Amino acid sequence: MRDEYDFSNAKRNPYAKKLKKQITINLDLETIEYFKAKSLESGIPYQTLINLYLTDCAQKGKNISISWQ
Repeated sequence: MRDEYDFSNAKRNPYAKKLKKQITINLDLETIEYFKAKSLESGIPYQTLINLYLTDCAQKGKNISISWQ
């Protein structure tokens, strides 16, 4: 490795604001299985699908509608 590096032409990471944060979340087994099945159909990891769905909800400002069965 070099003793010194030249960062004078360096640019900030344009994706830094979109970095993900790891959290712990409790999901129903049925919900996990649903997204895992969709993952197999689409070839996209199930955690990515969950993130995409939640991002879509947040961007569209969807209201939460809860019905107890």
